[in-house]
Amino acid sequence: MKTETSENFDDAKLARRSFLRYAGAGVASAGLLAIASCSKDHVSPSANNGIGKGDLASSFNANHIDIGSGDLAILNYAYALEQLEAAFYIQAASSPYSGITTAESDFLTEIRDHEVCHREFFKAALGSHAIPVLTVDFSSINFSSRSSVLRAAKAFEDAGVKAYDGAGYLIQNKEYLTLAGKIVSVEARHAALIRNLLEWGSYASSDVVDNNGLNTSLSIAQVLPIANTYLKTKVSAVNYNYKAS
Repeated sequence: MKTETSENFDDAKLARRSFLRYAGAGVASAGLLAIASCSKDHVSPSANNGIGKGDLASSFNANHIDIGSGDLAILNYAYALEQLEAAFYIQAASSPYSGITTAESDFLTEIRDHEVCHREFFKAALGSHAIPVLTVDFSSINFSSRSSVLRAAKAFEDAGVKAYDGAGYLIQNKEYLTLAGKIVSVEARHAALIRNLLEWGSYASSDVVDNNGLNTSLSIAQVLPIANTYLKTKVSAVNYNYKAS
């Protein structure tokens, strides 16, 4: 099993090639190849066409990063969440909690590798349109405590799955949507595993799966405040313009 010694993988080029292969040739016509460049510059997107500028706009000051607008905004939204998850699992795997079993260590390490791959996929796709690397704040998590780590993991995974489900309909490019579906499927597997580690049989409890057998979802406006709890670099969506379906 592959291990990571630092947050930056040496095989980022492999992740870029994998992203383009999974996304399919149709992405080229949509312009993804043009933005999935080898540029190492990460700047905030400059978009000026208006997400509901009400509550979200008033929740952030000048010291924040905005995800921009259009499909690039959704990719940056996912990229922000994947950065947060990858950073969490990197720390959890590198400083195991007291009494961790071999199986649990293997689980956290494998999830870490998945999340880093997801992070690198979006980084490669966005190229120079990617938001900067975010600075995390995990001071509220006790990484020496099994309960603290797994409950945090549960919160991240549940929010992540709900975030993908809540934003999926906003994606206009079908290749992006296909890729998002593949990633959220893996995130859901993570969520189910973490839930069962905390409480056996809770993988599909009523707080995440409704009476119709459908996973519950959260909007961008609902997810970002949760994510920002664990970020020193705050993320907003005040420039994202969308129409509810």
